[in-house]
Amino acid sequence: MPFGVKPDGRGKKVDFDAVYADLLAPAIREAGLEPLRADQELVGGIIHKPMYERLILADYAIADLTTVNANVFYELGVRHAVRPYATVLVSADVKRVPFDLAPDRVLPYALDANGRPANAADDREILAKALRATRAATTDSPVFQLLADLPRPEIDRLKTDTFREEAAYSTKAKQRLTAAQSNGPDALREVEADLGDLEDVEAGVLVHLLLAYRATKAWDDMVRLAESMSDPIRRTLLVREQYGFALNRAGRSKDAERELQEILDEHNVSSETLGLLGRVYKDRWEAERGESILKAQGHLDQAIDAYRRGFEADWRDAYPGINAVTLMEIRMPGGDEQKDLVPVVRYANRRRLVGGAPDYWDHATRLELGVIARDRTEAMAGATAALAAVRESWEPDSTAYNLSLIRQSRAERDEAIDWADEIERALADAAGQA
Repeated sequence: MPFGVKPDGRGKKVDFDAVYADLLAPAIREAGLEPLRADQELVGGIIHKPMYERLILADYAIADLTTVNANVFYELGVRHAVRPYATVLVSADVKRVPFDLAPDRVLPYALDANGRPANAADDREILAKALRATRAATTDSPVFQLLADLPRPEIDRLKTDTFREEAAYSTKAKQRLTAAQSNGPDALREVEADLGDLEDVEAGVLVHLLLAYRATKAWDDMVRLAESMSDPIRRTLLVREQYGFALNRAGRSKDAERELQEILDEHNVSSETLGLLGRVYKDRWEAERGESILKAQGHLDQAIDAYRRGFEADWRDAYPGINAVTLMEIRMPGGDEQKDLVPVVRYANRRRLVGGAPDYWDHATRLELGVIARDRTEAMAGATAALAAVRESWEPDSTAYNLSLIRQSRAERDEAIDWADEIERALADAAGQA
């Protein structure tokens, strides 16, 4: 929307600051949302990247078409091109709306002689109702209405700069974060302090910082950073998943479970989210093992179920699959469920190994499958490749932990495999050196 007092093109003026303060912002809050006005992110009148990020990432958007402002229409075009729904149009004079945006799509509001809202209470109620109605995700973008076959983008996948490997953000910031990461959390906190107001920091930089804290196991810093991000970035799937991950590692299991369950309730079932939820239950099982056998068994079953559902959500992602298989090895080795799942996980893992650029987790999956199958050749091949692909210390630490669980379970059955113990020690050493 415009800001300040602007002419409406018919000899009158509109006080858009009053429209925002008295009408739009209160209506947004009545709908249970938080208002963020686009012009609050302008620097010297220039639309910069954080503004575009919020324009695309925000769950809901309102465009005020009163003055047929060119900037507003350009931003609305961007929004309609990437978001099929949850965009509401308002205007103080619907008669002047261009043909492409028919008047019946625009909510009118009344102005008094001073260009301020004349019936703010009534118009607030209408707008709040319209915002609540957009939760039904009915397509309101003309682009997606007219081009029915146009793919509907998954915004978190569309925004490639939320992934460090593909980020196209400030080279200087990226280099400084990478250097600071090797010096630990204190160095990262210094970089964060120098970034200034996080509202003006690019999403790619914030996500890099979040993952750098993860690499240094600074779980509380991850939680704090995620909670301080602006709401549109904070609500992206990637950040929410990492927030849940950090909450669990910080010892806030219940909060982690709540966050991850909310993601599952709001989004399509995700292998990543379910894998993280599986880890929450897995950690609870570990904590209860020496306290209550029944409670521990219940958490173990929950963990297996979450990992299995995660694998079923995306058969290409072997990570939750191998965790399900590993925990089955502890609960009931050689059981029918494990026998059914192992070949599928192995196939998914093979496709990753030969069909693309395998990462640490692909090789680690191969080695765990080898340990479970008591296949020394496979396990050693996976271990060799995994150790060469370590990026962050928590990766081999996590795999060594899984192998320790298998070792402990087998020890209870008077079984020991020396070469598996050797792999476990090598991974633990790598975790200490990474």
